Amino acid sequence: MRLKRSHFSKVVIALAVLILLAALPSAIRDTLETGRIYLFSPQFLEELPQRFIGPGRLRFIVQPLVAMVLGWRSGLNDAQTGRPAYLYGLIFGSENRGELLRSGLAAVRDLIAMGIVLDAVAQLLIYGQIHPGAALVIGPVLICLPYAISRALTNRVVVLMRQNPRK
Repeated sequence: MRLKRSHFSKVVIALAVLILLAALPSAIRDTLETGRIYLFSPQFLEELPQRFIGPGRLRFIVQPLVAMVLGWRSGLNDAQTGRPAYLYGLIFGSENRGELLRSGLAAVRDLIAMGIVLDAVAQLLIYGQIHPGAALVIGPVLICLPYAISRALTNRVVVLMRQNPRK
C-alpha cells in the first residue's frame, strides 16, 4: 500500500510540475507582450468569478473538505502527542516550526499537486490557456487555509476537552 501511495504521489507531483513548466513559456510571452503579470492584473480579478461557475467548480467544495478532514486527523495526532495548536506553533513555536511545516506539507502534498493540476485544467477549459502563477495560488489556497485552520482548531478543542471533562 505504501509503495502505491508513493508512486501516486510522484505521478501527481510530476504532472503538476510538467503542466506548470509547459505553461511557463506562454506566460512569459504574455507578460512581455502585455507588460503585466496575469496574477497581479485586473484581468485575474475579473476572471476569478468564472472559476466558481465554470468547469471544475466542484473542486471549490471537495478540495477544502478533504483538506479539513486531513487537518482534523493531524490535529488529533498533535493533541495526542502534546504538540501545540498548528497555527500557534507555526507562528510562535520556533522549536517546533520545522517539524510542523514538514508534517503539514506531507499531509497535503498530493492534494496541493492535484489542486494545481485541476486549476490548470479548469483554466484551459474556461480561458483556453494556462496561467501558471494563478494555478500555483488558487490550488494551494483551497487546500492550505482549510487544512491549517482545521488542524489548529481540532487540536485546541481536544486539549480543552481534556482539561475540562464533563462530570
